[in-house]
Amino acid sequence: MSSILRQHAEDLYAQELEEIRKQDDEKKPTNWKLSPQAVVLYLVGGKLKNGFEVSPKYIGSKRLMEIAVATLTTDRALLLYGLPGTAKSWVSEHLAAAISGDSTLIIQGTAGTGEEAVRYGWNYAKLLAEGPSEKALVETPVMRAMKDGKIARIEELTRIGADVQDTLITILSEKTLPVPELNTEIQAVKGFNIIATANNRDKGVNELSSALKRRFNTVILPVPDSIDEEIDIVRRRVESFEKVMELPAEKPALQEIRRIVTIFRELRSGVTLDGKTKIKIPTGTLSTAEAISVVNNGLAMAAYFGDGQIKAADLAAGILGAVVKDPVQDKIVWQEYLETVVKPRDEWKDVYRACRDLPSM
Repeated sequence: MSSILRQHAEDLYAQELEEIRKQDDEKKPTNWKLSPQAVVLYLVGGKLKNGFEVSPKYIGSKRLMEIAVATLTTDRALLLYGLPGTAKSWVSEHLAAAISGDSTLIIQGTAGTGEEAVRYGWNYAKLLAEGPSEKALVETPVMRAMKDGKIARIEELTRIGADVQDTLITILSEKTLPVPELNTEIQAVKGFNIIATANNRDKGVNELSSALKRRFNTVILPVPDSIDEEIDIVRRRVESFEKVMELPAEKPALQEIRRIVTIFRELRSGVTLDGKTKIKIPTGTLSTAEAISVVNNGLAMAAYFGDGQIKAADLAAGILGAVVKDPVQDKIVWQEYLETVVKPRDEWKDVYRACRDLPSM
């Protein structure tokens, strides 16, 4: 067991990637570790010819993954777009791991991300001492990806200012990065491409220019279609978390995961699963990622402050924290849901009592 808290995808799934590589007899694009077909297999899971089981990294439409991978074989970059918590970063990381064997060439987009984080920067001590030189140049993940023919990742592209975003236009269209201070340029090696992510809750923050949009193919990652699909995602991610954190707790009963996912799906859609009762929608996203977090927190509560078996009382605070983002509006929404939906369900009496008895209620 590694002591690293969160291993990179290429390390955590090294055995799977190696087994797929050994069985992969399809044509590979230049500098790709796997063929496009093998990359999709790695993402959606399946069985190899030798019987080796590949675990699914993305549970959802295989066609979406095929479109994403096909995009990266062309000269267009890939934009993964959707609600928060729809596995955009997760898919981005695994795509880079399978294609380049390296998911670490990443830029985290924020309001403070400057042009030097995307193009290149300078070691100012060397710059003052020696003037502009290759030794004084500080390479960015994008520059290294261009040189090595790898995938660079840009997280939360729409959080980056529009003027900084547009520094990507020349890189994506001409596949070059001019360095005028040295009277030179970096030309991208085959295999280079960019995967960016953006969430639609940031729409209007820093819209992409039409020129930049044309350089991307957009794949929209939706919320899971069915409750069973979402339950499977939560179960797999929670089991992985429990293994890494070595929690002294039993695996959560599927019933508890189903109840959490049901609560989130009903509040997200504004109607109960049977379609009979309309519900007010809270201000938060209540994504699959947040459902995973609630169950993980419940596991920790059960492990260290309970008997090791997860119960409704271990989950209650996490549910409240996920739902009530606005202390006034969301609290009313949650109390109404608790009284009109949770309370009448006979098999949910423990959930109702645990949530009702929280100090903040």
